Amino acid sequence: MLELRSYQPCPEPLFTFMHGQRAAWAQHTPRQNRLLAALPREDYERLQPALEPVPLPLGCAVHRSGDREKYLYFLTAGTVSRICVTQSRQQAELSVIGSEGVIGIALLLGGESAPSQAVVLSAGCAYRLGADQLKEEFKRGGPLQHVLLHYIQALIAQIGQIAVCNRHHSLEQQLCRWILSNLDRFGSNALTTTQEMIAEMLGVSRGGVTEAAGKLQKAGLIQCSRGRIAVLDRPRLEARACECYAVVKREYDRLLPQYCQDEGAAWRHSGHARSQ
Repeated sequence: MLELRSYQPCPEPLFTFMHGQRAAWAQHTPRQNRLLAALPREDYERLQPALEPVPLPLGCAVHRSGDREKYLYFLTAGTVSRICVTQSRQQAELSVIGSEGVIGIALLLGGESAPSQAVVLSAGCAYRLGADQLKEEFKRGGPLQHVLLHYIQALIAQIGQIAVCNRHHSLEQQLCRWILSNLDRFGSNALTTTQEMIAEMLGVSRGGVTEAAGKLQKAGLIQCSRGRIAVLDRPRLEARACECYAVVKREYDRLLPQYCQDEGAAWRHSGHARSQ
């Protein structure tokens, strides 16, 4: 089980690929990140040589509290949770990020560090961009700057809505929202997780999560087994959730470009194409 209080830094990408690892990485490309997928070909090809592949093992810290952020990580698989930990070692999740986003927005905003930490909740992969290259791209303006600023706006909306949800909605509603948000990023109808891990993310007791999950299972919405939660009836689960899930999802769909077969089409259709 993941011990979320013992965060270890993610490994540097200076490792020797075994045959299986090469095969796994062959299935991942930077374009699997929603933001990079939206860039016109010219901008993407200029950026591509500077994108460095990085494995994201379960439980590692992409950034720890107070660390200087040296890279922007474009996730292509897996999920990362942004967590705030108190002096008494209590913690709560501020946001969850998947292939729709990036880790390292303090670097984008000029602060270089943050009091929260980014921990891998579901193992995956990312492509990272160094600070110097990122700053150079931002000076250009254009597509990358545009999609990253929109992403930050969507992320702020998620953080704010989670704060409202944790304060005003029932634990059962919070659990529905958490499951649905992670499913959206996991690309499956099942999550590999534990009730203790969920309790850590929501900042509540394990007993409370067990009770709430039991009610959802009794209603035929989910099925819980050791280390796994499968969703049996997603429409009813969405109906059982509070409005927070739908509000955040609408903001992401509104602000972020959709994947397009025609590379760069999302940028052109957004009405923000650069003037010639």
